Amino acid sequence: MAVFGRVRNLSSFSTQRGGSLRLLSLFASSSFRSNPDPPVPFPSFPRDKAQLYASFFTTLIEAYLSCGRVWQAEDTFYRMRQLGLNPSLRQWNRLLFKFNSSGLIPQVQLVYAELLRCHKTLNVFSHNVFIHALCKAGRLKIGLEVLRSEEIDAVTFNTFMWGLCEEGMVETAVGLLSEMVKRGVEVDSITCNTLVKGFCQKGSLENGESLMGMLVSGGIDMDIVGYNTLIDAHCKLGTVSDAVSLMEDMRNRGLAADVISYNTLVNGFCRTGELDMAKTLLEERTLGMEPNVVTYTNLIGEYCRQDGLQDAFSLYEEMVKSGILPDVVTYSSLINGLCRSGRLSEGYLLFREMEKMGVTPNHVAYSTLIHSCFRDGRFSNSLALQCEMAVRGIPFDKVLCSTLLYGYLKMGRLDEAEEIFQTISDHQGVNRTVVCSELVDGYCKAGRMKDAELVVSEMLTRGIGANVVTYSSLIHGYCKNQMLDEASDYFRIMEEEGVPPNIYSFCTMIDGFFKNGREAEAHQIYEKMVKDGLRENEFVLDVLVNGLRKNGRVEDACKLFKDVVDKGLVPDLVNYTSLMDGLFKAGDVSAAFGVGQQMMDKGLTPDVAVYNVFINCLCKLGKTDQAMSFYTKILDMGLSPDHVTYNTMIGSLCREGKVEEALNVKSEMTKTGTNPNITTYNALIGGLLAERKVEEAMDFLKEMASAGLHPDPSTHRKVLRSCSMARNIDSIFRMHNEMIKMGLAVDRTVYNSLIFSLCLVGSTGKATAVVKDMVEKGIEADIFTYKALILGYHRSGHLKKAFAVYNEMLEKGLIPDVATYNTMLQSLSTAGLMQEAEELLIEMEKKGTIPNSITYNTMVSGHAKKGNKKESIRLYCEMVQKGFVPTVGTYNALISDFARVGMMNQAKELFNEMQRRRLTPSSSTYDILVSGWSKVSNGAEVRRLLTEMNERGFVPHATTIGNISNTFAKPGKKLFAKNLLKSFYKREF
Repeated sequence: MAVFGRVRNLSSFSTQRGGSLRLLSLFASSSFRSNPDPPVPFPSFPRDKAQLYASFFTTLIEAYLSCGRVWQAEDTFYRMRQLGLNPSLRQWNRLLFKFNSSGLIPQVQLVYAELLRCHKTLNVFSHNVFIHALCKAGRLKIGLEVLRSEEIDAVTFNTFMWGLCEEGMVETAVGLLSEMVKRGVEVDSITCNTLVKGFCQKGSLENGESLMGMLVSGGIDMDIVGYNTLIDAHCKLGTVSDAVSLMEDMRNRGLAADVISYNTLVNGFCRTGELDMAKTLLEERTLGMEPNVVTYTNLIGEYCRQDGLQDAFSLYEEMVKSGILPDVVTYSSLINGLCRSGRLSEGYLLFREMEKMGVTPNHVAYSTLIHSCFRDGRFSNSLALQCEMAVRGIPFDKVLCSTLLYGYLKMGRLDEAEEIFQTISDHQGVNRTVVCSELVDGYCKAGRMKDAELVVSEMLTRGIGANVVTYSSLIHGYCKNQMLDEASDYFRIMEEEGVPPNIYSFCTMIDGFFKNGREAEAHQIYEKMVKDGLRENEFVLDVLVNGLRKNGRVEDACKLFKDVVDKGLVPDLVNYTSLMDGLFKAGDVSAAFGVGQQMMDKGLTPDVAVYNVFINCLCKLGKTDQAMSFYTKILDMGLSPDHVTYNTMIGSLCREGKVEEALNVKSEMTKTGTNPNITTYNALIGGLLAERKVEEAMDFLKEMASAGLHPDPSTHRKVLRSCSMARNIDSIFRMHNEMIKMGLAVDRTVYNSLIFSLCLVGSTGKATAVVKDMVEKGIEADIFTYKALILGYHRSGHLKKAFAVYNEMLEKGLIPDVATYNTMLQSLSTAGLMQEAEELLIEMEKKGTIPNSITYNTMVSGHAKKGNKKESIRLYCEMVQKGFVPTVGTYNALISDFARVGMMNQAKELFNEMQRRRLTPSSSTYDILVSGWSKVSNGAEVRRLLTEMNERGFVPHATTIGNISNTFAKPGKKLFAKNLLKSFYKREF
């Protein structure tokens, strides 16, 4: 059309007309776009057609706004004004109203200015729309000036009062009541409801009710909106009984409750957890109202939050049968409930059903599924949903971005996590301390401690305060990487920066010291925690009990448990479960069941986790059949076996070589709706590889990938360990690369597994090359890396190279753990270098590493094999005093040392001591003793020991028989030897 010529920008507005134009000068320039193209001549309009064209432009602008085409609406308005068209006041007001209702506040300001420019007199409607726009923008000062300088009515006052209440200025709004009276404006029920709602929103229900009473006594009629406002406020405060009283009062006044009253009360009962009352209200229809989608959705959402999925779906079916179609909130609530209960697959199916029903998923439904996929390790599914959102144009809000940050960090995809981090940082209202702390935590979990430190440093530089979560993540990262000195440094820095450690910071440190064998320091941290005024909670108790029991001190764990309970702490199911687990593993089954009985006496009902402990214990004892009886007990109790239940049984069967039975359990697991997870697949793959069924294992790897599960470090470790058992270096690298293609995130743990597997097959050269590659990629070698190399050199007999790695480890500031020292001590002991072993033992203790049972067994055996009786017995006594039980191998070495020099009484005493400690002598033990007694010609002892051997099913070694023959075949004893040897063969020794 000719009238749509290209025109220049709007000229500046005139400010000669009225107070409102003066007020407009306070606004910034409008957001209407300007057109840089050169102007074209205006067409001329017949005077009698100008109004027709103005009407056409007005209608077109309204149409554009109705369709959400804001740019075209702005452009059309712009051209209308440049053409000099002036709509009627009624049409101007329609435009003003339409721009305001579309949320285009700056454009309302411009339209109002142009309206003032074109018309000498505006009506109250124009001012009311303008004031409403100002209130939405929070520009109350200008609104007040309009209120006091223009013609206004009750709507004007009510609108401005609403704006004040939205800004929390309720008292100021109440102050306007007197001005309304002075100007002859009637105070109505809307005024009353607006002010009362303002007080309720501010949390001042008492003031709201007082104002309501005052205005009602002044002649204002209280309507349904006022009642609903007060009912809602009471429900939000949890005083639902008062809300019910208001409902009764409303009925007594002859007012009928509406669906909003009904839904508010239902929601109030849901908020207080009184679902039965809410359900009764729904079923009885006591208010004479029919429920709608909001009613049902409120109840469904609350049932889902309280894990009442069965009731939630019953309501869902009821609402559909009633002809009420679920909306996106209903579906999102159900999907969230399913995902929270670990039923992700069902949640996904419902998500797709929602689309078939014509309900478009929103960002809440997507966020719920994406988070659950990340949590369950279904990374490919979460990424597919993310792409689907982008294609549909659903915006990513800060909640979803936080979910993606969590997911990428969990996947180890730190590059993507960093991009998401940048995106989140651009969002307004984002707590930067929280998102920075998440990134720090992600780096720590990936072992990238330097990157984590850099983020913390950048936080402090930019004035973003590091909080207790930030420091706790760093401490946890260092503890996980066995860098306890660095963890201690940050624990100290944390306090110096004025961030007091919380109970979980202390827990992390205590746990770290316990896991690294530094029990004394664990107790020091615990004592500091108590001194700082923090009382033990369930988490601290669990860490202490686990720390003691895992270090073989179950009795001390039981004593501590009792002491903490005596102080007033009420243990939870987890605490009892941990203690039972420790007692089971220590072999004290009766005591474990006793703790279980105590737990039930305290009113705690065993859950699946408790039964899982029983199942796990029995499986570890090789009693899988009995474990199955507990599985049946779970079903009888109405409980559902979980992933731990199934995975424990599958793992046990695979370890026993019963892979076919394990596969049957996996089938049962799938039938019950519990989808196999990464642990399930790891156990099955490990079992198949142990049976040399490589192709079937590969099939499961592919099945795992198709289920959206990526191989994790545990899968990688098991597969590579099986390859190393087959001593196939090429297959180690092939499987490693194959799993990376399947989505395995390569971090320090993965590198260490590869290095360890190579060292197991003696390929220390290739392992060293992998270490070099790892360091070049920015991942530093840690204690496990060096431990693997030392073990590799130990197995291949390269003692000097092992010590070179040890020295490099010390230069890097890494303190070897007890296992590393034990490997080196074994190397020295095997080489007969016991003097050097003693020196290393002293160095080990100076560095704060406490010897364990393996240390003592190695040293005692080493000295015994060298004939150093004084040292071997000294160390033996020391280890026994510390509560360590020597192994059968250690006793054999000691007995052999004495038997070699004919000190058979001492050897016999050690043999008896060994059995007093409930150790079963081996065939070698008997061979040593029989040979020893033979050399001193003690036939009675030889005969007694041979009888014991026969009873235990042992066969004497050929050397032992030779020693017997050599001794008893001497002159005068040949017949005895002959008869003795004959008895060997009769008994099929």
